Amino acid sequence: MTAPLARQQAGPFALFDQYLVISLLSILFIGFIAMSSASIEFAGEKYGNPFFHMIRYSLHLSIGVVGGLLVYQIPMGFWQRTGWLWLLVGFVLLIAVLIPGIGREVNGSRRWLVAGPITVQASELVKACMILYLAGYLVRRQDEVQQQWRGFIKPMAVLFLVTLLLMLEPDFGATVVTVGTAFAMIFLAGVRLWQFLLVMLASMAALVLLVISEPYRMKRMMSYTDPWADQFDSGYQLTQALIAFGRGEWLGVGLGNSIQKLFFLPEAHTDFVFAIFAEEFGLVGSVCLIALFATLVVRILMIGRRAEQQQQLFSAYVAYGIALMIAGQAFINIGVNTGLLPTKGLTLPFLSSGGSSLIVCCGLMALVFRINRELAVPSTVSTVEARKKVSVDNSAARSRADIGEVALP
Repeated sequence: MTAPLARQQAGPFALFDQYLVISLLSILFIGFIAMSSASIEFAGEKYGNPFFHMIRYSLHLSIGVVGGLLVYQIPMGFWQRTGWLWLLVGFVLLIAVLIPGIGREVNGSRRWLVAGPITVQASELVKACMILYLAGYLVRRQDEVQQQWRGFIKPMAVLFLVTLLLMLEPDFGATVVTVGTAFAMIFLAGVRLWQFLLVMLASMAALVLLVISEPYRMKRMMSYTDPWADQFDSGYQLTQALIAFGRGEWLGVGLGNSIQKLFFLPEAHTDFVFAIFAEEFGLVGSVCLIALFATLVVRILMIGRRAEQQQQLFSAYVAYGIALMIAGQAFINIGVNTGLLPTKGLTLPFLSSGGSSLIVCCGLMALVFRINRELAVPSTVSTVEARKKVSVDNSAARSRADIGEVALP
């Protein structure tokens, strides 16, 4: 059966997971409404145009959609062959952002690259680069990862360098998401449990040291345990967010009627957009949004599982990484907003005002749709032949990637 005939018999919607599409479009629609409502007063005061952030979100979404359409056209084999190159791109971005004149410093953090009117948050791109590189590595070195220490240590060395550069910015939130996603991908690749647990414990100890080594992080941690003890200083953001949740009650105060966004809650359109959404749409709206995120993540994981069953391991690991990154970032942001986790600047995917995050998330979702597209067309080779092809491709990819692993594992 030829590919066009298989695609025709599969139906016009076989190339797309309908639940995935519906949940993504719903989140994007809610994100536009929530971010616009949360930012309208702030934009009017700072820029003299209440629709400033609404226009920016629309522009970034348009760029993300166009970029996503381009990514969708590229076969997954291209990303697998060039994974090590994307890792180098990630390192260049992390180094460039630390160079005065190239990186922009805001509130004591140097996280943004500036090129004329364009501002890019390097850590958002690095997350995607790490997923692509690590997925390729886990396929090339599958036996080493599952059976030998060196297969596990190599990606840990790369992850350590990425973490070091992220902490020099500093960007603790991006560090946690990147490390957590990488660890989960390695675990799913079949690493030995005792090795995984040993490195996990060491990493958790390192994170604790990072927290206690900086006074401002310790201050956030202490205010997290009892924000009302210092509600006008270190606990101010969290207490104002909790007030927003309390005002929302069951059904919310209505779209546009939030009081907390009137300069009571800082970063209302970025890190704390979920609190404003909860105030305006209440518990019911918040649960519905969380359910949409859960549906999105579950569908991506299911696509990854299908790819693994069809021996498309690179696609499987990419899908797993994307699902885990979105889930982790959403969990941390919502946890911060609700007081479940200490306050930390981290965007809510597809909702917070932030062009880099939105564009990168659109690109990653395009990869998921591409994976699903390649899975939707039945293979014309047998399972045995497919496994032989995977083995040959892995050997060829390992040979091409070895030159990139001379300096980087």
